[in-house]
Amino acid sequence: MTNRDRINEFIERFGKDRDLQLDPLNAEGFAQIARGSATVRINVVEEHGVLLLISPLMRVPERNTEAFYRRLLELSFLATSDAAFAIDKKSDMVYLRILRRLEGMDYEEFEDMLHTIASVADEWDDKLRAQFSG
Repeated sequence: MTNRDRINEFIERFGKDRDLQLDPLNAEGFAQIARGSATVRINVVEEHGVLLLISPLMRVPERNTEAFYRRLLELSFLATSDAAFAIDKKSDMVYLRILRRLEGMDYEEFEDMLHTIASVADEWDDKLRAQFSG
C-alpha cells in the first residue's frame, strides 16, 4: 500500500465517521475539507515523504504588520497545539500548517492532526481578520 492509498483510506474513514462525503486525493496528491469558516488542504508530498496540512487564513495586513507578526508568534507558542502559523513569501498569504512524516502514521494521528488544524483555523481566521484587516 502506498502512502497515497493509506491517506485516501484515512480521508474516507474520517468522512464516514462524520457522515461526510469527502473526495480522495487528486492526481497531484491534494484534497480539501471545510470546517466552519476554515478550509484544510491535505497534501501528500511523496518526494519528501511528508503529509502537509494547511489552512489559508488571510493575507498579511498592510498596516500593523509588526503587531500582526508578534500575535502570530504568540499564538504559535501554545494556542495552536501541533500547528503553527506560516507565511507564503510569494503570495503574502498566512496559513496555519502541520507537517508530519508519512512513515509510521496511523489513522488516530491523522484524525488528531486534521481535527487540530481545522478547529484552530476555524477559531482564529475570523479573529485575526477582525483584529488586523481594516
